[in-house]
Formats: sequence, C-alpha cells, structure tokens
Amino acid sequence: MSQTTREMMSEEMSEETIRAMSEAGEGANRKDRANRDGFNWGTAIAMALFHVGAVAALFFFTWPAFFVAIFLWWVSGSLGIGMSYHRLLTHRGYKTPKWVEYFLTWCATLALEGGPIFWVATHRIHHQFSDEEGDPHSPIDGKWWSHMGWILMGKSMHHDTTTLARYVPDLTKDKVHVWLTKYHYTSNIILGVILFAIGGWPWLLWGVFARVVVGLHSTWMVNSVTHLWGSRRFATKDLSTNNGLVAVLTFGEGWHNNHHAHPVSARHGLTWYEVDMNWYGIWTLQKLGLARHVYKVALDNLPPKPALLRDVKAAGAMATAAGND
Repeated sequence: MSQTTREMMSEEMSEETIRAMSEAGEGANRKDRANRDGFNWGTAIAMALFHVGAVAALFFFTWPAFFVAIFLWWVSGSLGIGMSYHRLLTHRGYKTPKWVEYFLTWCATLALEGGPIFWVATHRIHHQFSDEEGDPHSPIDGKWWSHMGWILMGKSMHHDTTTLARYVPDLTKDKVHVWLTKYHYTSNIILGVILFAIGGWPWLLWGVFARVVVGLHSTWMVNSVTHLWGSRRFATKDLSTNNGLVAVLTFGEGWHNNHHAHPVSARHGLTWYEVDMNWYGIWTLQKLGLARHVYKVALDNLPPKPALLRDVKAAGAMATAAGND
C-alpha cells in the first residue's frame, strides 16, 4: 500500500487498522486454502440459475426490456460498484453525506456481488497483496481462477470476524452497512417483483438475470483481463494494465493500472480519451454539493511508460524491479 493511500484512508480508519493491514498474516496462499475449504455449491447453483435466466432472456427480447436492463446496469455498475463500493467505501476517494453513501451502496447491492462489508474487505486485501501470495483473485493462480474460480472455491467473499475487524472497521461499526450486508440480496428480489408486475417475463429476465450476469462478468474482467492484457502507464508492483474494453463495460474501472498507481484517486481515466463514467458521476455530485474532499491525481510529471509485461510469471521480477508512485 502506497504512502498516499495510507494518508487518505487514515481519516476513516485508525492507525491500528493501517498497521494491521501491513501485517503478513493474510499472505498465505489463498488458492490452496480455498481448495481445502472446498467447492461453494450454493454460490455455484445461484450463478448457474442466473446464467440460465440470462440465456432465456434472449428468447423474450423487447426493446423496452432491453433499455430497462441498460439503465439498471448503469445504476448497479456505475452508481453502485464503481462510485460506491470501490471509490467511496473501499478507497475513500471522496466523501458524501451519509444518505447519499447509503443510497449508492444500495444501488451496488443490485449488482449481486455481495454486501458492502465483504466486498470492501476483499478489495482491500487485493490491494495489499496484489498479484502476490494472498491476493484473492490474481491470474498468477490461473486465468479462470482470477475471473470467477475464486468465487466458486473457498471463502474469499466470506471473511471471519478477525479479518473484518482488521480490514473494514469503518464499515462494521456502521449499523446501516451491517444491515445492507446482511440483506444485500433483498434488493434484487424487490426489484424483480416490481419489474415482473410492470413488464412481465421480458422485464424480469432482462432487468435482473441478463443485467446481473453481464455486470458480474464485467467486474470479474477487472480482476482477470486487466491483470493480463492492456497498456501500462505506471510501473506498479503488480500486473495491472489499462484496458479500454473493460473500461467501457465497467464505466471506467478498466483504467486499472492508473488506479493501482494512485488507488485513492476518485478519477481513474487520466486523459481525455480515457472515458471514465464513474468519475463523471462523482464530478456531478461534487458540483451539486453532494461530494467533498474529492481526491484526484495531478496529470503533470507522469513517469515514463514502462515495458508491458504479458507473462504473469514475471510478476515476481516486476515486484523487485519496480515500485508504486
């Protein structure tokens, strides 16, 4: 974790927590541990059913249902995952009034990627051990593993109380985030009932099943694709790259090398051609007076562009030869 990250997160997290996040206790090989913990049948069955529903949506296509899905994809993926779970809750790249924070977090639960406490804990662990032993989803452990294998095996998204106390004390002390974590799945149930009442099977299949599946794979591509293929502006200690396709699918999260170099920055797209819808949303909140203390990196004095490493096995050499900002 860079010094900048420590400074920005210190406002929300105690020094004891920051020190704990630097301990090596979480550094054991998570893939080996996951294999010992076994296959997550519940998660696998749920994922299978949603994929079946997404395929079924193709046979119930209507333009209204399609546009409903696109709108909800933006609500869950941009307002939710990108602006809330990632840039607000995990990295504290900006601050909002609590009602805005809670609303954006509720939007994120629609993505069906778990509750805020477990999502944030997993991502903070990822940044501490990125592409090293302890990273929950690194392609060093396999391309399939980094995409969704880590979800299907072990307990990467179900941390024990000790881990949660170490990585997310700011959220575990918040009763609303605890409730949203416990009942995160209810948002899609409520939404599904509403969509079915209004538009029948087409709206339900497109607005929930197809939309969730596309959103899940888009987010998982940040874990897998952007650590395998793309361009590198910064010589970070991991395999992160900037990938334009993933950026489109995730509303700006694909500018992943920029993010790993400056993890607290609320802005990931650093040039005019790096379109970052999540940043535009945060900028809009700021202009409306609903976001403050917005942190973004300066575009001046960028370091030279390093050679792209395409071989995930080179991560060890990269960690030795290069450093964060």
